[in-house]
Amino acid sequence: MDLSRYRTMDPHLLVGVINTTLRNHCESLDDLCASYDVEKNILIERLASAGYEYNVDEKRFV
Repeated sequence: MDLSRYRTMDPHLLVGVINTTLRNHCESLDDLCASYDVEKNILIERLASAGYEYNVDEKRFV
């Protein structure tokens, strides 16, 4: 999965890409960030600006 545009991608599209990647390829948000060279705080802020919050128990943004 190409996450190189996570800083500029529409957050409503980005949430789907991130949640799919988390579900299919990663053990955690930290794993995703390390594996795909994503800055966790920037990702969380981008998605929060569109109303999404990371749910640790569900391992996805809701």
